[in-house]
This record gives sequence, C-alpha cells and structure tokens, in this order.
Amino acid sequence: MPSKLVMCVFLGLTPFLATVAAPKLPGVGAAMQSAVDAGELSGAVTVVVNRHKTLHLETIGLANIAENKPMRANSVFWIASMTKPVTGVAILMLQDEGKLHVSDPVANCIPEFAALKTPSGNPANLTISQILTHTSGLGEASGDAAKQARTLADLIPLFLAAPMQFEPGSQWRYCQSGINTAARIVEVVSGMSFDVFVQKRVFTPLGMKSTTFYPEGKLLKQLVTAYSRNPKTGALETVPPSSNYGAKGRPPMGNGGLFSTGPDYARFCQMLLGNGTAGRKRFLSPEAMQFLTTPQTGDLPTGFMQSAQYGSHGTNYGWGTGTCILRTPHEGIASMLSPGTFGHGGAWGTQAWIDPVRGVAYVLMVQRSNFPNSDASSVRRAFQEASAAALRNGPGTRH
Repeated sequence: MPSKLVMCVFLGLTPFLATVAAPKLPGVGAAMQSAVDAGELSGAVTVVVNRHKTLHLETIGLANIAENKPMRANSVFWIASMTKPVTGVAILMLQDEGKLHVSDPVANCIPEFAALKTPSGNPANLTISQILTHTSGLGEASGDAAKQARTLADLIPLFLAAPMQFEPGSQWRYCQSGINTAARIVEVVSGMSFDVFVQKRVFTPLGMKSTTFYPEGKLLKQLVTAYSRNPKTGALETVPPSSNYGAKGRPPMGNGGLFSTGPDYARFCQMLLGNGTAGRKRFLSPEAMQFLTTPQTGDLPTGFMQSAQYGSHGTNYGWGTGTCILRTPHEGIASMLSPGTFGHGGAWGTQAWIDPVRGVAYVLMVQRSNFPNSDASSVRRAFQEASAAALRNGPGTRH
C-alpha cells in the first residue's frame, strides 16, 4: 500500500487516491443527470460522507460545454459563501486558545470600531458574535474603493464609513462586511494573513490540497466554467469569473473567497461531523463546536427562506458562528434533514449540509450563477432527496 494512502487512513481522511473506485448511492446520478438534461446545469460533483469514510462520490456532465470537458472529482469550483463556516472555524480556533471570545467587542481587536454609532446615534459596541451571525447591522462597502482594496485591512475603513443598517441585535440581515471583519480579526489576533492561517491550521492538516483563495497552475486548469440560464431560451451561457475573488492582489475574503473540490470540502465536513476532530487530531473543542452548531440568534427569524415565495420559514432556522442551522425541518429542501443540521450554500449553487443526527454530510458542487435562491434550488432538493432515500434503503451510515 502506498505510504500516502497509509497516512490518509491513519488520519481518518478519505484519500483522493481511493476515489478511482468511489462508491455511488443509487439514484443520485440519475437525479443529477435529469438536471443536466433539463438544462439546469452543465454538470455536478456530488459527495456524501459519514465521519470516517466516503459513502458516495459521483461526477455527472461537463465542466466546460464548449470544450466537451468532463466533470471530474478534482474539478475546482468557486464555493462562495461556503467560505463562511471556514471563517467561523478560524475564529473559534482562536477562542479555544484563549485569545478571544465571540462575546468580545470587535473593538478589542480593531480599535476603530469603538467610534462606530448605530442609526439612533448610540455606541454600536458590536460583538464578534454579531458580525458572524448577520445581526450586527454593519454597513457594506461598495464602489471603486472596495474594488481597489488589496488587503482585508483596506476594507475596514470602508465598512466603518458606510451607514449602519439597523440597531445591533434587532434583526437578521445577510451581511458580507461582518464576515470579512471577522477574517480581519483572525489576522490581527494570529499575526498571519487570513489565507495563510486557514491553510496552516485547516486545509493542510485536513489534506485539502485543492482548496485555496488563489487558484493557479493545475488548479486553474481544473476550474469549472460557470453558467447562467437564459430566461428566454433556457440555454446555458457562460458567466465571467467574479473580479472580487480568486486573483492575487485581492484580499482573502472570509465571506466568499474560497475555491475547492467536492472531496476537499467533504473532508472539512467530516471534521465537523467528528465534533471538531479528524483522525487523532482535534481542530475544535466540543465547547467551540456548540457555537457552530447551536443558534446564537435567539428567536429572530433568519436565513433565506423567510419570504412567502420560499414558504415563510424564517423561524425554522437560526444562525451559528458562520453557519446556518435548521431548527425544525420543513417541506422541500429540508424535509429529509434532521433538526440541528447545519451548513451553508454558495452563490453559484454549491451546497454543504451536515446532519449530526444521521451522521452524514451532503456536498453538492455545481457552477450556475442565476438560481433565484441557491439554497432553495430544485437541484439541491433532488440531490438530498436521492441521497437520503438511498441511505434509508441501504446499510447504516454510522461507521
């Protein structure tokens, strides 16, 4: 047995070497092929794991239609907001080391925040928890100044100059500036740039060799082409890469800057399924995991299902430290998930959801830009339904 494979087995990680003969859950490939045939997607990579092994890994369709380039297990996707749980993990690693606590004022780490005022004129006193749970009301940065930022530190004055959106803690509103402020806190407290910190503390120890803020070389060649669906013709049309992410010289954005593969992100999910451990290495304490997996937003309605269009399910969800948490399952995309399932989706349709009750995680990698709501997409629902049905009808998932 090759030494790399021995090491991966020892660490309790799924080695990429083993994906040549990866298992497939019946029905998942057919569900994804139906989405491709319907013109919803060019292709997909689907992964289902339990704490210790891969239960399913399958590729369907094309990574690039014009080149007839097949989707592969090592295809690289912009995972957008699936970066946010990584940012939450980074903050909680520093909490475990006693260097901060999520209840601390942001001003403890970034003194300029001490002068921030709320819309009513009172001191904002934002906490780290509020910026990671989208309850801070912090203003967003936009325009040429934001585009010219080269570091996370460059963005902070722009966030502080923008008008606050509401009184802190009074409501939930998705806030990109808050998560990027948290990434800057990681830099200030650790003394490392955010990309270096997560590489050293998360990606390298987990064997996530294809996860980066700046894909280059072979990873750039493995990058999947993004498409949007023309609303009139139904045709898939190429979408230019976002200029905000992926290029050297841009900040390592904690809100959505990462690129990754299905198997790589599944390893991150396995660590979370292991209550903060992978193999013999502990990444987060059980106490820190509680902040990721338990709502920190009280009774506030949260998430992307709040409108009538998506079932008015705001109270079905809470928000943890960089994670969305399902409080109560509901029809549709949550019907097959357990209470306490947590995770995050991305703008281009990527999804990762960790079900600690059933002991499985579902990872969906696609690249389509104009889903009206990627968390509510029919593709996500079809993937999770087929996976859950196969698991119910097959052997147990806790091994």
